[in-house]
Amino acid sequence: MATQNGFHGVMNGVTNGTADIPMIDEEDALVYQDGHLQAGSVNALIQHLVPTTHYYPDRTYTFAFLLSSRLYIQPHQLMQRVCQMCIMQQNLYSEKVTKESLGKFGPHLIQLLGEWTDNFPYDFRDERLMKNLKEITQRVVVIHPELRKEVGILMHNLIAKLSGLQKYEELLARINAEVAQRLLNIMPNTDIYEVCASPLVLAQQLTHIELERLSMIGPEEFVQAFCKESELDRTINDLKRTNNLESYVQWFNRLSYFISTEICMHLKKKNRVRMIEYFIDVAKECVNIGNFNSLMAIIAGLNMSPIQRLKKTWEKVNKEKFEILEHQMNPSSNFGSYRSSLKAALWRSEGAVEDRERIVIPFFSLLVKDMYFLNEGCANRLADGHINFDKSWQLAKQVTEFITWKQVECPFDRHPPVLNYLLTNPVFSENSLALASFECEPPENHYEKDRYKQLK
Repeated sequence: MATQNGFHGVMNGVTNGTADIPMIDEEDALVYQDGHLQAGSVNALIQHLVPTTHYYPDRTYTFAFLLSSRLYIQPHQLMQRVCQMCIMQQNLYSEKVTKESLGKFGPHLIQLLGEWTDNFPYDFRDERLMKNLKEITQRVVVIHPELRKEVGILMHNLIAKLSGLQKYEELLARINAEVAQRLLNIMPNTDIYEVCASPLVLAQQLTHIELERLSMIGPEEFVQAFCKESELDRTINDLKRTNNLESYVQWFNRLSYFISTEICMHLKKKNRVRMIEYFIDVAKECVNIGNFNSLMAIIAGLNMSPIQRLKKTWEKVNKEKFEILEHQMNPSSNFGSYRSSLKAALWRSEGAVEDRERIVIPFFSLLVKDMYFLNEGCANRLADGHINFDKSWQLAKQVTEFITWKQVECPFDRHPPVLNYLLTNPVFSENSLALASFECEPPENHYEKDRYKQLK
């Protein structure tokens, strides 16, 4: 049965003194069903986030709200509203306010801001949020001098995360610049097998790249990808400040084209056979590691039409192992086989003793697709205009799993020459790949002959 409570009808069952509770309209109340928060107005949900002397929001609520709120309010607007509520309710700028009168409000507020900066540090690339953060924490420190160290640690950790993001973006820019430079000499004089003959080692190096790029994706980037212009008041200052999600998708595409390029650049059939079987073995090692994203990129590369049309080459390939891998990533039944393998990897990860057993790298495009359909299938607002917070819980659950996966450190040794080759070696464009394929095995039908003429 649905019930309405004021914003301090807290999950923990704690009720505040009346001095802590501002007047709130009934239409601003939160709606619960069987003790579970289902909906509420934006104002009531923000109020439910704001701590007081006797109240602190549940961590799961804080994360779910900060994650999903950007579907209907910009982060800098939310920060401004939170600061205004704190100032008004606690009289923070009154000359009469004291540490004793505030009680635990100061530590509670710093704890809340700590959760925000820890879980969503990229929000603070916005100077407006950073300005509000500095002002409100400085005011709290004036009243609570003993919190100065805690605020210092909060700011240090936040700046370290933002600095790490900037360094990562600079690294990607350098990699892209090297790729562009090496494109001037597109004809490779070596292949990945000569650089790394071990399928296991290559799978481990792919895992390094996957985990590094996965770790840089902010949880809010999934939600920002779904934001609709009509829901939000956007200005030039509200443009997306990160592209880590897009960079990760680009890596998947590059790896697929890399696989096809490494095969098609060999004019000798026996070398193409060797490369195909090598990549099948790499894919198998990726399964054993729990690296499903590289696995799918390899399968996608092997299934590209310039590779699939090489019939004489495939005749010499031991296709049994490849067919097993393809079955594992078969899209039928909504990728049922893959989802079963993912569950097994999650089960292994939860009971892991060694770091290498903790690795779970999901097929990223499917993860994004699942979140997209969750977003599209659930309205942001209910018929009465209230925020559909049940959707927020579901988004938070999926993103929390992702956070667990991305926090795993890669336990394998790094091999810089192999990593450099994977990241910067030139890959053929779609047309170049098609042309190289025809050079390997000539066109067989009218369509292929016409296509070959167009490409030459």
